[in-house]
Amino acid sequence: MGIFSTFMKGTDINESLKVFNSTKGAMLIDVRDPKEYGLGHIPGAVNMPLGVIEARSAEIKDKSTPIFLYCVSGGRAGQAASILKSKGFTNVTNIGGINSYKGQKEKSTGRAF
Repeated sequence: MGIFSTFMKGTDINESLKVFNSTKGAMLIDVRDPKEYGLGHIPGAVNMPLGVIEARSAEIKDKSTPIFLYCVSGGRAGQAASILKSKGFTNVTNIGGINSYKGQKEKSTGRAF
């Protein structure tokens, strides 16, 4: 089982959020589009959609900042992680999809990130 079962199981967003919450200076980024973000997101997350993450990555000054990414199921977050790593970010984690999130979601009525 070992590595293969861990790979097949995927990341538990709820466990990963515990790590995020205990990591000093960490950023939580929702890479879904603004409409999805507005319908409900994890408290404390900023919206940086996949389509703009490369251009907006310059706003994160320290490339060693711990960055935790999520989307609906983890696919776009994985793409975003690859983009950020290619830009030199060294501490990037895809925590999966909000579909598995068990906490309360915030809704936004204003403009997203």
